[in-house]
Amino acid sequence: MKIYDFEVSTANGKTLDLKEFKNRPVLVVNTATKCGLAPQFEGLEKLHQQYKDDGLVVLGFPCNQFAGQEPESNDTMAETCKLNHGVTFTLTQKINVNGKETHPLFKYLKQRLPGTLGKRIKWNFTKFLIGPNGEPYKRYAPTTSPEKIEKDIQQLLK
Repeated sequence: MKIYDFEVSTANGKTLDLKEFKNRPVLVVNTATKCGLAPQFEGLEKLHQQYKDDGLVVLGFPCNQFAGQEPESNDTMAETCKLNHGVTFTLTQKINVNGKETHPLFKYLKQRLPGTLGKRIKWNFTKFLIGPNGEPYKRYAPTTSPEKIEKDIQQLLK
C-alpha cells in the first residue's frame, strides 16, 4: 500500500486522488488555524512556493481534535488560511487523525511511522514526508519547524 491508494476531499468538497502525485514528494500536515503553532503555515507556504516547481506537494489536513483549535468550517477555513497566513497549498476538509473516525490516510501513516505516542497523533502540525515512490519517509513532531524539514525535502527531490 502507498499513499496513491487514497483519495481525499479538498476544502471545497472536490475529490483529490493522491495518484496525481506519483513520483513527487508529498508533505502531509494536520493543521489548525487557532493553534499556537499556526505560524508554521507561513513556513509550509514558503516550502510550497520554493519547491512546487521541483515537484513538492504540500497538503494541509485541518483537524479540530486538539482543544477545538480548528473552529472554522470547511467553507471558511481555506479563506482564513489564505488571509491570515498566505496559504495557497491544498487544504482538505476537516478530518480526524485519532480515534474511531480517523481518516484512512492517517491510519496508514501512523501505522507506517509511529511517533512518541505510538500510533497516535500528539498535536496539530504533526508532519509526514512521503517519498516520490509513495512510501512514508519520515515523521516530524508538531514543534519541528518547516525550515528543519527542508534538507530532507531537498534529498527527496534529487
